[in-house]
Amino acid sequence: MLAANPAIARPAQGSVWPNVVRACLGNLVEWFDWFIYAWFAIYFAATFFPAHDATAQLLSTAVVFAIGFLMRPLGGWVLGLYADRRGRRAALTLSVSLMSAGSLAIAFNPGYEAIGIAAPVLLVVARIAQGLSLGGEFGTSASYLTEVADPRRRSFFASFQFVSIVLGQLLALLTMIVLQRLLSESAMGEWGWRVPFVLGAVIGLTVFYLRRRMQESDAFLEHQREMAQEMLEVKAGRRARTRVGMTAIIREYPRGFAIAFGVAIGGGVVFYTYTGFLERYLVSARGFDKDDVSLMSFGALAVFLVLQPAAGWLADRIGARRVMGIFALGTMTTTPLVFVVMAHTSSLLVAFLGLVVGLSFLACYGGAAATLYADQFPTKVRALGMGMSHSLANAIFGGTTEMLALSLKESGHEGLFPWYIVATAGATLLALAFVAPAVAPAPASVSRVVARVDVNRVDAQQLGHLLDQDGQHQRLEVGTRLTAVLDRPTEQHELGRLATAAADQ
Repeated sequence: MLAANPAIARPAQGSVWPNVVRACLGNLVEWFDWFIYAWFAIYFAATFFPAHDATAQLLSTAVVFAIGFLMRPLGGWVLGLYADRRGRRAALTLSVSLMSAGSLAIAFNPGYEAIGIAAPVLLVVARIAQGLSLGGEFGTSASYLTEVADPRRRSFFASFQFVSIVLGQLLALLTMIVLQRLLSESAMGEWGWRVPFVLGAVIGLTVFYLRRRMQESDAFLEHQREMAQEMLEVKAGRRARTRVGMTAIIREYPRGFAIAFGVAIGGGVVFYTYTGFLERYLVSARGFDKDDVSLMSFGALAVFLVLQPAAGWLADRIGARRVMGIFALGTMTTTPLVFVVMAHTSSLLVAFLGLVVGLSFLACYGGAAATLYADQFPTKVRALGMGMSHSLANAIFGGTTEMLALSLKESGHEGLFPWYIVATAGATLLALAFVAPAVAPAPASVSRVVARVDVNRVDAQQLGHLLDQDGQHQRLEVGTRLTAVLDRPTEQHELGRLATAAADQ
């Protein structure tokens, strides 16, 4: 029986969902903490900055927010490097620890009146920690999700990373709505704003415990074994040391980095346009009621949340590249029309439908991005490559989206902004042109044969028996040095050749 064979490392399918949940819960908490700063800034600005000018206070909190944003590429580098060297689990645990520590520091900061200039300094330090955390979270969690998932359902499982981002945003929005209903304006300014930061820190500590119990991905464990073997060979003088870190990415995988960066340009700009800027535009420029827009945004994000796993499912069927193409082409063709509708409608329902149209195409980005990024890098630099490309593109393009929109409005060129979005989606489409067509996943019968055969624990006769179990179109990896690909029904001379090669290793 195959199941009893010690040479076969069968994936524990039952362990996939618990690990996916642990990874995504951390992502949810981190984005909850990130969004509550942006949404509760109007209440705590006076606590941390001198009270002579309310506008200056809000501007100061916005500058601190920007500092956190600029830390994200650094976080992608530091935590991505850590994840590729020490493991996905270790990096994800560190990431949620940094975010929780930042939230606690903000929640218990006494304020400017109590400690003077130290208050805004501590606020900046806390936001730096949170920026580092969020920058490192994406690449590490996306790497982990694509590595622990069933190979035939990678995009579906990885899409829950973006689901958790939206859930974090929804939870932050719901927290603000509830507190606004329960507390007066003065109470919110005095102490109510501290509640969501305490809540985020407490949930983060719970996720810290859960992430410590995560299983490390098989791909990283195999990478560790290969690195240990390499170190022995390097010390013996039999080979040179393999490049790692940014040196490896720049010299060996510049194409993959450029592809991931290009794809992320459109995704970041569209995300911040449809999940933040347009809602504020409806209130400030179109005169919609703030509470009505908040509820409308909540409903649109709920639709967006449901669509992302569906897009991931579709990416597993037709390929992540094609689904990402749907995002890019759909955004390019519908964005100008959506902005025209938003500029002229007085109906909340029409505005809601406009948001849903844009978010529907953005869901295709969320369903395909993690798999598409992961395929550009090998295990040794995957978390670093994904984290750096994504966070750098978001810091340069995504984080400046609203600032650019407001600048164009001030200069009288507001109509150019939707065409800027079209251009960034075009950058995504251009990057896709350089993505190699995906190889179709192995049939279900083949995936049951063997995940990996350790050549030190399997003989030639056993290898032939394994290949006889499921007949054709097989890809079998033996140890780390032999890969056999059979594109027709197995024949005796093929089995003999493969068995001999395995025995000779």
